[in-house]
Amino acid sequence: MGGAAVDVDTGGVKAPDGGWGWAVLAGCFVITGFSYAFPKAVSVFFKELTKEFDVGYSDTAWISSILLAMLYGTGPLCSILVNRFGCRPVMMVGGLFASLGMILSSFATNIIHIYLTTGVITGLGLALNFQPSLIMLNRYFSEKRPLANGLSAAGSPVALCCLSPLGQVLQYHYGWRGGFLILGGILLNCCVCGALMKPLVDPKKVKKQDHNKEQSPEEEKMKAKPKLLDFSVFKDCGFVIYTVAASIMVLGLFVPPVFVVSYAKELGNEDTKSALLLTILGFVDMFARPTCGVIAGLKWVRPRCVYLFSFAMLFNGVTDLIGSQSKDYPSLVVFCIFFGISYGMVGALQFEVLMTIVGTEKFSSAIGLVLLMEAIAVLVGPPSAGRLLDATHNYMTIFLLAGCEVVLSAVVLATCNFLFIKIAPEVKPEGNAEEEELGAERGEEVRPTSVMVNSQEVERFLKEPQPNGSMAASPETCL
Repeated sequence: MGGAAVDVDTGGVKAPDGGWGWAVLAGCFVITGFSYAFPKAVSVFFKELTKEFDVGYSDTAWISSILLAMLYGTGPLCSILVNRFGCRPVMMVGGLFASLGMILSSFATNIIHIYLTTGVITGLGLALNFQPSLIMLNRYFSEKRPLANGLSAAGSPVALCCLSPLGQVLQYHYGWRGGFLILGGILLNCCVCGALMKPLVDPKKVKKQDHNKEQSPEEEKMKAKPKLLDFSVFKDCGFVIYTVAASIMVLGLFVPPVFVVSYAKELGNEDTKSALLLTILGFVDMFARPTCGVIAGLKWVRPRCVYLFSFAMLFNGVTDLIGSQSKDYPSLVVFCIFFGISYGMVGALQFEVLMTIVGTEKFSSAIGLVLLMEAIAVLVGPPSAGRLLDATHNYMTIFLLAGCEVVLSAVVLATCNFLFIKIAPEVKPEGNAEEEELGAERGEEVRPTSVMVNSQEVERFLKEPQPNGSMAASPETCL
């Protein structure tokens, strides 16, 4: 990397909670929008692709499935690259891949080419942007992190509301090939967002490097190299509980948005009227995410954000169960409003809870492993619901199944956290407690008497020779 700063060791840097962090948040907002909305926006071109290549709708549906599989399944690869090279270079290369895939797909001669270019190459590019952007957001925000997560998550519904109409306009004026080419150019903005991800550098380390520019080979070998993928997160009981619950949740979470339009058509509604349901859902979702981020940042709520996340999943699952009984268009509109609220809550909290559980240092590895587990559920959930629909021809069944899966995930997360995760209370030294009580009675301010000493600094102090050649006296016995 030469002289470039690599943001793989920022454990000692305090999150600024503002400043350049707002630029990072803006980049994360755009990246989240592209990552989640693009697989859905591409579906606008499916009808033209079926005519061009003489394939069925199930064949074109694989494009979105491959995009999502790459976004989730390449999580460990993204973690390794981020831990090796840092977030900024990985994101900029990912932006080039995302754009290149769409540009190449505009020259495709069969559906397999679309799978490889739009599905694999563009999907990999979006994955290389999505995960590092969340890692940088976690590093730049601490106190305001719930709000930052809520605002960045709002990029998904905003982008969906923009990209879907844009895709229809591009298809009408330029055809699917011209539309893919222009979308490839738009995805180059991922490189701009990647350039915003300025690494956090500890000022103390910069000063030390200025004073000690030349280091011996032994000192360089002594430096611990960061792990490319830290599997020690599986030793954390909280992480295991979260991963299991999230995997169960994903089985049913994406089923209603996929089938609600078809459900409305089955009830005899027009195509445009049925498609309006997704617009309603996305509009509500757009405001639910930042609002939930504000609520999660409250002093009383933030220590219990895991239970707020459990409530969001329970709310979503119960909405699915009640929505399965919808028999007319107004009831589906009410379902989409409540589903948009609960879906937005889940979207705003899912990564905030993971950041809280594993911390900043292990988040880059943890999110990659979680996304890999969720990738399996994403590939199993909606296709299984589709097969169940083909067998039963009853939308109520798949909505009931999706609701049960999400409710089960909420119960697993809340129950296991309550039973197995215990927070150790803070214990104050007895002497300090007595002094504080006496000081409070006298109305005096009491300062802590204990001082934290770095053991490595003490050893270095003891071993360094003094100017007169004698060893330093023990700091424990020296006044």
